[in-house]
Amino acid sequence: MTRVAIFVSGGGSNMVKLVESMTGDHPGRACVVLSNQPDAGGLKKAADMGVPTLAVDHRPFGKDRQSFEDALQTALVPFEPDMICLAGFMRVLTAGFVSPWQGRMLNIHPSLLPKYKGLHTHARALEAGDGEAGCTVHEVTSALDDGPILGQARVTVAPDDTPDTLAARVLGMEHQLYPLVLRRFIEGKRDTVFLP
Repeated sequence: MTRVAIFVSGGGSNMVKLVESMTGDHPGRACVVLSNQPDAGGLKKAADMGVPTLAVDHRPFGKDRQSFEDALQTALVPFEPDMICLAGFMRVLTAGFVSPWQGRMLNIHPSLLPKYKGLHTHARALEAGDGEAGCTVHEVTSALDDGPILGQARVTVAPDDTPDTLAARVLGMEHQLYPLVLRRFIEGKRDTVFLP
């Protein structure tokens, strides 16, 4: 059984879908949900689902990213994760953290990578006049929102879309795509899958 640590910073809706998917004959199980925000809503949701939770507040570390990441690594040790899923974790992780997890860390990003790395993806897609938007699950590398693409889901941009309405539709696809890609990844499948 593959032990999966899930990192969140907010409400954790993608985390919930991942945990819900890891039942029955699924080859993975959530071993811990970790947040850099002690009051993140995702921690309560995880606890309510019976998943151990952990908070490592980034704020006391200030600009000392290495010490924060060392604290993350140390906090993970008792849970013995085999891999990490970033699910709305709003901290950029450095190569020092990512390298030991290379090939064992996934992220979901709300754009059709390589378009719109970073923040404000939906506003940027609308400003560019794109006809479609979507989300991407990829392996994490030390470069921001980079790494091999494992899955993408697309939505059509409506003429009256706002960043919020587009984000809501994309999030619905994220909830389908991430669990699908995670299972395939644990099963050793690395080819890219597309939805719908």
